[in-house]
Amino acid sequence: MSTAGRELAQSLIAYRDRPEIVVLAIALAGLPVAYEVARFINRPLDLILIRRLLIGDEPGAHICAVNVAGRTILDDEINLAAPPATPKEIFLADAIAELGGREQMCRRGRTPMTLTNSTLIVVDCGMRTGSTMKAAARALGKTDAKTIIGAVPIASRESYAAVAPLFDELICLKQPEQFVNAAFWYADFSRPGDDEVGKLLGPYAN
Repeated sequence: MSTAGRELAQSLIAYRDRPEIVVLAIALAGLPVAYEVARFINRPLDLILIRRLLIGDEPGAHICAVNVAGRTILDDEINLAAPPATPKEIFLADAIAELGGREQMCRRGRTPMTLTNSTLIVVDCGMRTGSTMKAAARALGKTDAKTIIGAVPIASRESYAAVAPLFDELICLKQPEQFVNAAFWYADFSRPGDDEVGKLLGPYAN
């Protein structure tokens, strides 16, 4: 995955050392790729953590809570009751609390990153259906970022076509005719655990 990250980083050289750039890794599989991108362009690295909560109206769609660099953003369909009373409300409250706990473990208590007027480069290991990138795009649309760029080493042609309109730019190195899945294209698809993520964020996190 590091090799894919270095190859992807070369396509992002125009963003090297630009102060408004923040690299966001979609955890967990996107992190080894994003780490190489952030290191190459010399910009801060942080995380996007996605918790799928409910099935959406469209086939394959999910309603999500998304933690972006320390800030939790909910899809519009989620209404939290205080206090929760029904089984659905209790489930949602517990799931969002779990996401917050995971964020604290992965980011090691770092304060939320300010994204106002930033240019965000959102990195994942690949896209098969595009559902993960779609969830990230919805959440990022609620930030005050100036520009949102997606970047993946590989994607199915169908997912690229579905996701590209959601970003200001979507960079993809390969779109094979037969995609299979993201792991198929990696000799080593190992991913860090939540307890290891902070080591990769390291000096690239604020």
